[in-house]
Amino acid sequence: MSEDRDEKAADDGARHPRETPALYGHAEAERALLDSYRGGRMPHAWLIGGPRGIGKATLAYRLARFVLAHPDPAAPEVQKATSLAVPEEHPVARRVANEAHGGLLALERRLNDKGRLSQDILVDDVRRLVPYFGSTSGEGGWRTAIFDSIDELNRSGANAILKLLEEPPERTLLLLVSHAPGRALPTIRSRCRRLDLRPLATKDVCLAVGRALGRSPTEPEIMAGAEAAEGSVARAIELLDGGALALREKTLGLLSQLPDPDPRALHALGDALSGGDPRTLTTVMDVVNDWLSARLAAVARETRTAGRVAQTWEQVNRAARDAQAYNLERKPLVFSVFGLLAEAARG
Repeated sequence: MSEDRDEKAADDGARHPRETPALYGHAEAERALLDSYRGGRMPHAWLIGGPRGIGKATLAYRLARFVLAHPDPAAPEVQKATSLAVPEEHPVARRVANEAHGGLLALERRLNDKGRLSQDILVDDVRRLVPYFGSTSGEGGWRTAIFDSIDELNRSGANAILKLLEEPPERTLLLLVSHAPGRALPTIRSRCRRLDLRPLATKDVCLAVGRALGRSPTEPEIMAGAEAAEGSVARAIELLDGGALALREKTLGLLSQLPDPDPRALHALGDALSGGDPRTLTTVMDVVNDWLSARLAAVARETRTAGRVAQTWEQVNRAARDAQAYNLERKPLVFSVFGLLAEAARG
């Protein structure tokens, strides 16, 4: 997937949430949104939370499309609807996909002058909300905005939306996506209706990945990626891209050999990381950190041992950060990390 983004279009063919018509595994959450809308109880702001890559932004765009396509909650087609689906050929769906609908403003990180994603959603972009919501909508009276995600707002950006949350205009809908909603400013959380999504079941990840990549969801590789992705479609697609799944299996194999991993396998893993692609190191460190988390849980009641495992966590992650920041050789890093893990495994 594209760098550090959740549910974004990728070079591997996955579609951006604004272009994605299908939603998997969140029928209950979708029903809650639909019931609120057609019951005339739609809050002006929703905080949609959950782990990365599980469909939060897809659900946000799905709701925005439905509201813009059906601006009257009391209309018969809304009252009898069973989902928030809007056909891809519908004019609203086409315009949303092309970022050409006047009733929807999407705020996300943008490429800077050097072609890299900015660290945060720019505060100037956030400030566009005031004139946007202050203007008169000629498309059914609704104005909607999607923040993907509010975790990428700096303090100035977060403060800039508070007044809008406090005094929203009529027929305003703010959809705030968050990977860690508990970390959002309390003043933001208190002004939004909370909707938490759970990681997807493996079968739903298979279906979503298969559709995104135009492949069969029952392909063994897709099923293996979905099984390893812990409920995240974005993570599954990352694992299927560029041999990451095979790299994950190599790392798991070495972890199973602790405290005495095969030196030849360590050399092979170091060679696999030698290209300097930061995604490969991220894949290995994700697996290593999962192992450390499980190890820490297993010794949680043993204060001294738990302290050593926690120290190992800090050491291996600091070493990985340094290797990435200073473009250090990967093979020495692999031997250093697994040396520390061997000590943690011996207890």
